[in-house]
Amino acid sequence: MITVENLTKSFPGRRGAVLALDHVTLDVPAGAVCGVVGPSGAGKSTLARCLALRERPDSGAIRLDGTDLVTLGGSQLRAARRQIGVVPETRALVRQRTVAGNIALPLEAAGVPGPARKDRVAELLDLAGLTGRADDHPEQLSPGQRRRVAVARALAGRPAVLLADEPTAALDPDSGGAVLTLLDRARAEEGVTVVLVTHDLTVARRVCDAVTVLDRGRVVERGALLDLVRDPRTRTSAALLPLDGEIPTSGHDRVADVLLVGFAAIGALLPEAANRFDVRLAVLGGGMTRLGDTPVARFRIGLSGERADSALEWISDSGAVVHRTPRGPQGVAA
Repeated sequence: MITVENLTKSFPGRRGAVLALDHVTLDVPAGAVCGVVGPSGAGKSTLARCLALRERPDSGAIRLDGTDLVTLGGSQLRAARRQIGVVPETRALVRQRTVAGNIALPLEAAGVPGPARKDRVAELLDLAGLTGRADDHPEQLSPGQRRRVAVARALAGRPAVLLADEPTAALDPDSGGAVLTLLDRARAEEGVTVVLVTHDLTVARRVCDAVTVLDRGRVVERGALLDLVRDPRTRTSAALLPLDGEIPTSGHDRVADVLLVGFAAIGALLPEAANRFDVRLAVLGGGMTRLGDTPVARFRIGLSGERADSALEWISDSGAVVHRTPRGPQGVAA
């Protein structure tokens, strides 16, 4: 497990110190994929460098399985760095080496014997879907394939943590999807904990169990991705399931925003409520996304009929998250 406690980092500026991280705290459970998300200048890359032990914070702690890595030095620091595999944002492959040779680099540096090194490289080529490209050089690969080689190389030493900084940057959707699939497979098959740094919540929602949102060096929200999406007040919810505030709501007895999780709920719950309570139910706006493989939808609905309140209560009792708009009696969650 990774625990970051009150991490602070500043840099010299023309008008004094510039605070890049302001008492950042987050937890990443072992075996999870956690996203660190935020706009440019939020402090994501600084946090990534601190987590990778490439940058020393001004104060605070970074604990890996209880050990504060910030306090380490010398051989202990070098050993700790080997526990953290880093997938850099920029190009980092050695042009003169083949794909297999690039993946083998950390193993060679660690003195792993030839037969064991060859077996490990073969495992990682298979994991990355690049077995047939083992003898190619980086310039013969697509950008997405090169990024997958970088992920495989970062996994070579069997780290406890894999830190991926903008792993899908400048990639087309299919190539980016292949990289995210590899990160998810690494978590499942290698048992590695993944920290995914990205400016794009739509990237994080494809593989992350939880996210921490940074803005101007501070944590503005964090938690399980589904929990954040369920709360319409969060930035995560607004970004992944936006609702247009200009949706017309007139002509209905009750108006509510409803969040539904899973194919069955999205396809059947609202029609069932309309039939069960003999109300007219109209979908006024909204849409659907996926969190990993789970479909999630948020709709603004209008209901008309004597039993509209009962219908909303039943929808809530059936597992949906219901927030009544001001046109309803209270404008609060049902």
